[in-house]
Amino acid sequence: MSPTGIRDMAASLIRPALAAAALAASLGAAATPAVVYDLGGKFDKSFNEAAYRGAERWKQETGKTYLDFEIANATQREQAMRRMADRGANPIVGVGFSQGSTVAKTAKAYPKLQFAIIDDVVDLPNVQSILFKEHEGSFLVGMMAALASKTGKVGFVGGMDIPLIRKFQCGYAQGARHANPKVEVLAAMTGTTPAAWGDPARGGELAKAQFAKGVDVVFAAAGGTGVGVYQAAKDAGKLAIGVDSNQNHLQPGTMLTSMVKRVDVAVFNAFQGVKPGVSALGLKEGGVDVAMDEHNAKLVTPEMKAKVDAARADIIAGRIQVVDYMAKNACPI
Repeated sequence: MSPTGIRDMAASLIRPALAAAALAASLGAAATPAVVYDLGGKFDKSFNEAAYRGAERWKQETGKTYLDFEIANATQREQAMRRMADRGANPIVGVGFSQGSTVAKTAKAYPKLQFAIIDDVVDLPNVQSILFKEHEGSFLVGMMAALASKTGKVGFVGGMDIPLIRKFQCGYAQGARHANPKVEVLAAMTGTTPAAWGDPARGGELAKAQFAKGVDVVFAAAGGTGVGVYQAAKDAGKLAIGVDSNQNHLQPGTMLTSMVKRVDVAVFNAFQGVKPGVSALGLKEGGVDVAMDEHNAKLVTPEMKAKVDAARADIIAGRIQVVDYMAKNACPI
């Protein structure tokens, strides 16, 4: 074969290889994950911030970057997610049940991309739906509230009045009654619109109203609104319980514990690779639990810890059945 023929043959072999390499490189470059936070912002010290920590952990461990967006109003959800998809982000994680319809629409429009939704179910082949057994973690903090209470009255302040927050409330009440059958549980919701997640002033007012009725421990499942609840508890010399993130450090000495919901783990795992279908994370899976650290160590007695540890083991083993409000659409208490 002539030198020219050899060069032509070599070129014909090299060109496809180079094209394949270029395609692989372009796909690799496009495979940047993205997260769209819900109302309240990624520094809400609660739900969204947990998602942010998961994304940051992925960034630190992989050395790669990710895209994120904080919506200012509900109308931006779909626009933001479609923008991420147009940029080739993959996978795309929607934080919060309010983004369920947005994820469904966008996932249908971009079937070759992978999506994940937290706190809702979207039944599509390219979507992973990540749920939590909040009632199990809330049961444990309910126990702690009842055991720490000196008045026999504990409180609950929810954010937006939706079934998911009723799920927290119901688990909390069940745990409180498990620890003290005579305990009284007072509850209030902040509102019926998404604005309920970011109203610390209203949260503080609701907490103060409960304190006036004798409550001395209050659990807030209200996103950024909870910050006002914790401040009110500190000002009144009462105890408060945080939610989603470990919030014990916000008002150290008056935060009995926090019901930790590992949204950070959910986002980190989704960034690693979406697994279409439904995942439910509870005590057994390490998806929820109570927070123990140096900030609340003096507030949790050895007896309290032992009872909570025993209840955790019983729930995991199935010896204690915690009713899921969303499954029954009712609470036994």
